[in-house]
Amino acid sequence: MRAQDSATATRTIAVTATGDSGTAHGARAGSAPTAGIQPGDATPRSATVPTGATVPTGAANPAGAAAAGDATGSRTDPLPRGTLLAGLGVAAFSLTFPSTVWGLESFGPWSLVAVRSTLAALVAGAFLLVGRVPLPERRHWAGLAVVAGGVVIGFPLLTTLALQTSTTSHAAVVVGLLPLTTAAFAAVRTGRRPSRTFWLAAVSGAVVVIVFTLQQSGGAVSRGDLYLFGALLVCAAGYTEGGRLARLMPGWQVIGWALILCLPLMAAGSAVALTVEPVRLNAHGVIGLVWVAVGSTFFGLYVWYRGMAAIGVPKASQLQLAQPLLTLLWSVLLLGETLPLAAPIAAVAVLVCIAVTQRAKS
Repeated sequence: MRAQDSATATRTIAVTATGDSGTAHGARAGSAPTAGIQPGDATPRSATVPTGATVPTGAANPAGAAAAGDATGSRTDPLPRGTLLAGLGVAAFSLTFPSTVWGLESFGPWSLVAVRSTLAALVAGAFLLVGRVPLPERRHWAGLAVVAGGVVIGFPLLTTLALQTSTTSHAAVVVGLLPLTTAAFAAVRTGRRPSRTFWLAAVSGAVVVIVFTLQQSGGAVSRGDLYLFGALLVCAAGYTEGGRLARLMPGWQVIGWALILCLPLMAAGSAVALTVEPVRLNAHGVIGLVWVAVGSTFFGLYVWYRGMAAIGVPKASQLQLAQPLLTLLWSVLLLGETLPLAAPIAAVAVLVCIAVTQRAKS
């Protein structure tokens, strides 16, 4: 009897659901929940398995597979992947100002902003249609509106107006301040408080970038500076809200729906602006328009929001400390501007600050 009892007895195995915060796949449309594990569970569930029964390798149990990976130490840390994605976003963003200067050779500021958003929305809409992505839940539309107002409309418009009178190196001031402002917005929005070491490194990096860029531009305050500071605030709000939504849905859907939300306004704006402002097409103007529409607005924000979902808004935002120096490099290569002698020193200081913020507890 004891042998029979032992053969037929059941044992309870705790299966802990683990989420892939790096890509927010748990919220991806079309993913089916595993039996016994419901989306959003915060506590382990139990599955009853007869003693002696075997669980096939590769069975449809992603949570169990993740747990097994943890036990053997073979699970891949999502941090490097998230950092790489956010870094690709920064590289794409670093080309925005030079591309905008090119675009202004062919289009007026209002035309450039309206047309770039319209083109980006059409690209995003095509991806959403092909993927048969359902409409976001009603509770997400307010956040998408913040992303649209800050990232799709506010930042491009204000920086484009600023670049009519400011050089790209001077405009890079806003990018130097953006990581610190985004971290502050994220702390208020999410209630999280990064460590003192994190804040010290973030402020130090921002100071390095501000001193470097302002010293090169003379530090004069102009109407262009007011546009840049306004762009800083609205973009930080859009980044923070977009990073939060990227934990609930794939990052490309966040920016995709934000662009679709702006499409009626931007399409109408394009029709009006193109009839009012002169258009002088040339190669630079077309390339600049295509890049700011597809490269910066769609691809850049896609990988950027995925990176923020993986490593968190505060840490991802600090990677942008390198963006002003990358922008200066592109300005030399694409616009023929002279690279300041202080750039290598500033670059090393900024990279040190980035390394500290990535290791600091957040």
